[in-house]
Amino acid sequence: MFIAHTCTYQVVASNHSNYTVTTTVYTCKECGPCPHKAKCIKGASKTPLEERSKSLHVSKNFLRQREQMQERIQSEQGVLLRINRSIQVEGAFAVLKQDMGFQRFLLRGNVKVQTELLLLCMAYNLKKLHNKIQGSRCGKYLHIPKAS
Repeated sequence: MFIAHTCTYQVVASNHSNYTVTTTVYTCKECGPCPHKAKCIKGASKTPLEERSKSLHVSKNFLRQREQMQERIQSEQGVLLRINRSIQVEGAFAVLKQDMGFQRFLLRGNVKVQTELLLLCMAYNLKKLHNKIQGSRCGKYLHIPKAS
């Protein structure tokens, strides 16, 4: 097994919104005699494979943030939020179109269409509330309400 000598350096770059990203670059100094070079270095380049060396870019801040996000997503509250989000909008349009028979707006003009949409939304919310009351699901919150 061939062990290559590496050198490391830091690259600091900013994007269009002035967010600074610090990336550590690990570069192999001596990739020439390595038997795995053809498998390790991929991509099309005008530079011949013999003259190229492997570079690995690692943003430690990004890795830390990714771990935090994974923990938040996989927490109990994160699972509830994802379940709730996945059923919100598409289900509402499906109920309006399929169950309530909404095909198109009957009136023309911005104010009249907004009024018709408002009535549809009120009907949808009332139907949801009715189903909650009938199913004895009142008083159960996904999020604890803030007291003012």
